[in-house]
Amino acid sequence: MEKVTLKRSLKLWHIVLMGIGYMTPMVVFDTFGIASETTGGHVPTAYILALVAMLFTAASYGKMIQVFPNAGSAYTYTQRTISPHIGFLVGWAALMDYLFLPMVNALIAQIYLSATFPGLPAWIWVIGFVAIVTLVNIFSVNFTANFNTMLVVFQTLIMVVFIGVAIKRLLNGDGTGMLFSIEPFYKEGINTSALIAGATLMCFSYLGFDAVTTLSEETPNPKKTIPRAIFLVALIGGAMFIITSYFIQSVFPTAAHFKDPEASSPEIAAYMGGLAFQVFFLAGGLAGTLASGVASHASVSRLLYVMGRDSVLPNKLFGYIHPRWRTPVANIVLVGLISVTAVFFDLATAASFINFGALIAFTFVNLSVISYYVVRKKMHKTFKGFFSYLVMPLLGAGAVAILWANLEKSSLMLGIGWAIVGFIYLLYITKLFKVKPASIHFEEMEEMHPSSYIDEEEKSFAVEETGEINQAKNA
Repeated sequence: MEKVTLKRSLKLWHIVLMGIGYMTPMVVFDTFGIASETTGGHVPTAYILALVAMLFTAASYGKMIQVFPNAGSAYTYTQRTISPHIGFLVGWAALMDYLFLPMVNALIAQIYLSATFPGLPAWIWVIGFVAIVTLVNIFSVNFTANFNTMLVVFQTLIMVVFIGVAIKRLLNGDGTGMLFSIEPFYKEGINTSALIAGATLMCFSYLGFDAVTTLSEETPNPKKTIPRAIFLVALIGGAMFIITSYFIQSVFPTAAHFKDPEASSPEIAAYMGGLAFQVFFLAGGLAGTLASGVASHASVSRLLYVMGRDSVLPNKLFGYIHPRWRTPVANIVLVGLISVTAVFFDLATAASFINFGALIAFTFVNLSVISYYVVRKKMHKTFKGFFSYLVMPLLGAGAVAILWANLEKSSLMLGIGWAIVGFIYLLYITKLFKVKPASIHFEEMEEMHPSSYIDEEEKSFAVEETGEINQAKNA
């Protein structure tokens, strides 16, 4: 019987819009107040610095997808280049990030809708939101991608309308009173340390460009498509953040304009267009939350699938692909059930879980580039190789280190607790490190994917590492 696999049907634009949906463009309005307060009124500059920092890590993802074009992302890269045991723990940490983001989106949707319809119990909105996201993901990945596209387009429309209204207000003398001004980016006496702190805060807005790597087995040519998608998600998302924040900053030059900088979106909407614009913004916020929920739900179900296919998690459940829809249905439903537990969490607790897992993944993707290209392949002996495979990932790791230094204590403690649970499970499945965790067999992957996607030298390396080199040679 032919093995059922994920369907390779996503085009580049599908994947790019999934990544942008994951990033939630409308978040620029929600975080603007606190970001403006932190940066002293230079939010666009903070977004630019954050984008530059994230592009180093994006480059590392692009390099690793060239040799590991499958859906496991940071889990697979670390497992194959550094250590199967560390790879498992990286995958476990990434699971925390991916599992809790759908919950966070459900809680945000609940907050939006409970404020609009206060007479209904909050749990109804959580269950309704999760049900929609789960059903969208169960059907073909193209259906999921098209649904996400509609939501991203709607968010973009709202941002364009906002910019149009902002231009009108600036021409009428509001804010800086200038359509083109350097002030939102730089003015004399700018505080560099405050700007770095703001850039650190803005880096978390870019989380999501990496999630598209989990769709590697659902596009016809992942080695070509996924690296492009990673950069396009970061660049397009960054452009949306930078341009929109420029016009917000021009209309609201300082955080003093906001009664509550931590909840700036409703105040921005009310000032720009009154109640009608607030309703429009609410719809956009819900669309952003739903798009992020759909994309994050898809990502975590694919990561669980790869870990199930590797038998790191029980294969029968997690490695199952529905023969008709070609999606990991069991994982999608399981993530939905976990997301429903959001009714027992508050937003702050759920959000605390996310950043730890993302930073673990970013750190080890950069280290994986060095381990594979420098330590194993010795490709650093030319100037180009030295810069590309050593300097750039070190810069990426350095940028992530700044994020680590600014991570909230609650995120760190919850993350460490999750990691301890993962370590105990690792001890169990490896019989106290007497055996390696199950890992990807590239000779099996070749049956699932066209052979051109898998580097011949890498297949040889994979066979060596699993102790099967002699058997492969005899065959």
